[in-house]
Amino acid sequence: MTTAPPLPFAPGRAPRLPVWAAPMAGGPSSTSLIAAVGAAGGLGVLPGGYLSPAAFEERLDALEAATSAPWAVNLFLPGPPTADPAGVEAHAARLGPVAAAHGVALGDPRWEDDGIDAKVDLVLARRPAAVTLTFGCPAPELVARIREATGAVVLVTTTTPEEAVEATAAGVDGLVVQGAEAGGHRGAFRDDPALPGGGELVPLLELLARTRAATPLPLVAAGGLMGGADVRAALTAGASGVQLGTALLCTPEAGTSEVHRRALLDRRYPGTTVTRGFTGRPARGLANPLALAHPDAPSAYPEVHHLTRPLRAAAAEQGDPDAVHLWAGEGWRAVTEEPAADLVARIAHEAGLEG
Repeated sequence: MTTAPPLPFAPGRAPRLPVWAAPMAGGPSSTSLIAAVGAAGGLGVLPGGYLSPAAFEERLDALEAATSAPWAVNLFLPGPPTADPAGVEAHAARLGPVAAAHGVALGDPRWEDDGIDAKVDLVLARRPAAVTLTFGCPAPELVARIREATGAVVLVTTTTPEEAVEATAAGVDGLVVQGAEAGGHRGAFRDDPALPGGGELVPLLELLARTRAATPLPLVAAGGLMGGADVRAALTAGASGVQLGTALLCTPEAGTSEVHRRALLDRRYPGTTVTRGFTGRPARGLANPLALAHPDAPSAYPEVHHLTRPLRAAAAEQGDPDAVHLWAGEGWRAVTEEPAADLVARIAHEAGLEG
């Protein structure tokens, strides 16, 4: 077993268990889910992505009122505007009839920075246990500013050893290492349009080994972790903690839409695929018709996210799983409907984390 360095949590802010709930933006990571995971001894992560600064502040207030356990936040780092506006126009032309069939028009494919500066300012006034950053390598000044103001450990999501080296140089305290199996958006620093996954798709255990050889930082493993055996394997491979996402999607506390839950529980689709079709950034989800229909969707996040948002919302409201993003990792067939606290306790017991 590889000896993993601990994350340097501030006193009183370390979770009892090295089990994190992934920040699943867009609904699944509800306040109730984050609080339930915290009460069970894990660390829930509040996603700031997609929210306006005002809505993010409301979520922070609600979380602080709901739990006395440690909690964390995740923020999206903005990338540049798309280099392929013609590709966005072509994608819109292909999707137009699909949107019309659902009774809506496509959205404005605009670029924006997700309100990152305002959200950072809101976080600086709080006391999270950890702050995780995704979609890029933060500037060292930002890392230091967050750490000094909040006392939080600062981590960044990485998908390759090269990204891990870059993040280490930026002064972060740890890395969320995202294996190829992970559901939802790939956290690659740069989306390479020539590659379906935006970059190298490295299986988690291989990625942990390669990353451990590249950096001394503590690692939190993410990707395909559904049960205690998966968690134990990740910890044995050198992770200091693990992050669960798909495993929590069908818990009663999760804010997962009904159409998403049913697609998972009813095994409606045969597997998962990585697609840019919904948001313009590679993301793994169930292989429904819309996910499979656009292998040449442009690298254009958040432009495509805003373009398809009305279509996805209408499809979810109408109960049509064929035209909505159904993010899920490769272990999705093992999802359960057990309460989040029971799930965390079961996985911790199976992994030998507590008796």
